[in-house]
Amino acid sequence: MGLPIVAIVGRPNVGKSTLVNRLTGMMDAIVHDSPGVTRDRTYRPALWNGRDFSLVDTGGLVFDDQTEFLPFIRQQVMIALEEATVVVMVVDGQTGPTPADHEIAHWLRQQNTPVLLAVNKCESPEQGITQAAQFWELSLDEPIPVSGIHGNGTGELLDQVVEHFSETPEAPDEPEIKVALVGRPNVGKSSLLNAFVGENRSIVSPVSGTTRDTIDMVVRRGEQTYRFIDTAGIRRKKNVSYGPEFFGINRAFKAIRRSQVVLFVIDALDGVTEQDQKLAGRIIDDGRACIIVVNKWDAVTKDTYTINEFSKQIRARLSFMDWAEMIFVSAQTGQRVEKILGLVDTAAQQFEQRVTTSVINEVLEEAVSWHTPPTTRQGRQGKIYYGTQVSSQPPTIALFVNNPDHFKDNYRRYIERQFRENLDFTGTPIRLLWRGKKLRDMERNTANRATRA
Repeated sequence: MGLPIVAIVGRPNVGKSTLVNRLTGMMDAIVHDSPGVTRDRTYRPALWNGRDFSLVDTGGLVFDDQTEFLPFIRQQVMIALEEATVVVMVVDGQTGPTPADHEIAHWLRQQNTPVLLAVNKCESPEQGITQAAQFWELSLDEPIPVSGIHGNGTGELLDQVVEHFSETPEAPDEPEIKVALVGRPNVGKSSLLNAFVGENRSIVSPVSGTTRDTIDMVVRRGEQTYRFIDTAGIRRKKNVSYGPEFFGINRAFKAIRRSQVVLFVIDALDGVTEQDQKLAGRIIDDGRACIIVVNKWDAVTKDTYTINEFSKQIRARLSFMDWAEMIFVSAQTGQRVEKILGLVDTAAQQFEQRVTTSVINEVLEEAVSWHTPPTTRQGRQGKIYYGTQVSSQPPTIALFVNNPDHFKDNYRRYIERQFRENLDFTGTPIRLLWRGKKLRDMERNTANRATRA
């Protein structure tokens, strides 16, 4: 978004994510007492002395090791370094310089990006000077003692960071659509993000649970800006142990709540599982707009009827989410990926839609004329007095009636269906609040008293 970028690098387990949390003032980066928790590069907004910038947290850098995710992590660190205005190398003040620190420092000296040296875990200001002095041997800039836990020295570090920023005025904030990618592990969320971005923004691996943190990426298409939020794959709660995966899943749930539109990614080879159904329920409970993205469509053997059969099966398993648009894509080949953005635009617009009270009551009047409210066994008939939209995101409509108990689920679904047929609301849940006469009278009396006052 035109902001200066500060890359945080270092070997595993020196406290990079803890320091990022301290510098940004947010507890967004996952912190756990084991190496290799951070894998992708994750961007966090930060502010110091009136200057906005982005901090990039990266995975622990290890050279000459090809095991597990380490080659992918190195690739992510190198990409972060290429786009950075300044690099902060983090070392562990309690362990002192290590051969791995020397190797990273040697590599950074060969780059063109300015490097600051932050000596972390200097919890005592007095001992911090002694701890930091050991790192002069890395032949970088002056070692700065800091504490990611307590905040000691972070102000001095940030003062030096912002000195490397240009005085060019920053571009004003642009409105953006926040889109969360959510699904079970290994359904292709990170591959889909990379397809949008056009680069290896997220680490992609056949190993389930590769993504742990939430990863934000800004993408522009024409005049519209999108913020995509890649999340950890969400498994059944009983299969998740306390640790990085546990924190990653909690971040995924938070990502749903801070998004406007959720791309609910399903594996075409697996179909809709029980866990997918629970995730769909979570999206609805949080009131987010949603698009069902059936990924890996290139791996399915197809004929003329395949897509219709798949659509019916998925709709049957997700019948409670029949308002969500569905698209069959391949993140690997790019098939139909760009079409997702058109669906995102529509869902976001409907998610924020506001309808006048007069239009809502026109829809209600016509709906009641075609199908009157049912009569109870006691001979009492439900009456709808009027309706009004009370909020958006998602659209929420209050219906004032004589008694909510007179309206059973079938009739409530009928009214919702009439709103959708007449007012669209494609891609977004809508909430109907059925308010009884007593509550209606109380609200009216409160309004009258406020008017007289």
